[in-house]
Amino acid sequence: MSDVAWQAMLDQGNALMKADRPAEVVALLEPLRAGGGPYPLWRLLALALRQLGRHEETRAIQLQLVERNPGDLDMRFDLAETLLLLGDFARGWREYRFRYRLEQTRSIERKVQQARWDGRPIPGVTLLLHDEQGFGDSLQFLRLVAPARQQSEARVVLEVKPELLPLAQRMGGFDQILCRGALPPPFDRHCELMSLPLALQLQLSALPGPIPYLSADPARLAHWRQRLQGLPRPWVALVWAGSPGHSNDRHRSLALADLAPLARPDISFIALQKGPAAAQAATPPAGMSLLALDAEIDDFDDTAAILMLADLLISVDSSPVHLAGALGRPAWVLLPFVPDWRWLTDREDSPWYPSLRLFRQPAHNDWPTALATLAQALDEWRCTAC
Repeated sequence: MSDVAWQAMLDQGNALMKADRPAEVVALLEPLRAGGGPYPLWRLLALALRQLGRHEETRAIQLQLVERNPGDLDMRFDLAETLLLLGDFARGWREYRFRYRLEQTRSIERKVQQARWDGRPIPGVTLLLHDEQGFGDSLQFLRLVAPARQQSEARVVLEVKPELLPLAQRMGGFDQILCRGALPPPFDRHCELMSLPLALQLQLSALPGPIPYLSADPARLAHWRQRLQGLPRPWVALVWAGSPGHSNDRHRSLALADLAPLARPDISFIALQKGPAAAQAATPPAGMSLLALDAEIDDFDDTAAILMLADLLISVDSSPVHLAGALGRPAWVLLPFVPDWRWLTDREDSPWYPSLRLFRQPAHNDWPTALATLAQALDEWRCTAC
């Protein structure tokens, strides 16, 4: 094919991916199977195959592309997410480190002169550990602060977002903690929380570690126990949408109306939803008794206290899921057909959080089946709850 024809195919393929039609992308790129073809088309094929859950084919293509063009950092990041999704942590964490050199993640990288900690003991020096990405990422990897302190033999300074400071303070496992934006003390090495798995050579067999590793504030617990005391049991907390700024939000988030199959007259639902989607709580699905708490939840300490009191959390992939897991509280998670890498594939449990149960789409964009499965499980759970 001519260069013009290849470019036309690439433009059409990108348009189909943008329209969320990966099966048509794979069909369009079938001529690549004969061999040859421009590099960007092969990368697009790998992304389309991944969206269809064909992960082994995706990995095979990505490995070849990285081998032939090791300087393509976007491809290395794609490969990292595929490897981690498949549970290949050994190479996955190594490839994941390339995220700091991508154009879209340069704002994440800390501009520090000190080297990143590589996992070796560094007794007598100061190690700065800091968060980098979303709240869920930080909540998930705070578990590694204490192991990093033990392995490094260093004085550990932990820096976190202000919204997570109280939770992290109660966790311990560090020598000093400060809020992002404050001037840190002098330090000799640094490491992002999401680079700790590489430094610690984290394997699936080491998970989950001590659970719970976060705890609720006793004063907030007392407040919310009094606030909710008149609500009939059982209590099921709900979160139906993640951050709209997330790159994969269209696949992971729902509307409250989509949760209509869960409505049960003898369940009290509690809306923990924050952000623009919280307004949907004003018109819950028919038959759903829903208490909206958006205006009363100030921070993660409020959410943690409510999760400690609720009988169950039902949520899409969002930060409250990680908070529930870190607290050791039961949560059911609605996942798209191809989820974020941390949820792995083909399992209903999570090695990160033993208290979680995963409800996956059985096919691309098939929320109705996932919700029907969860609704049936809710009926079974209701018979034994409270």
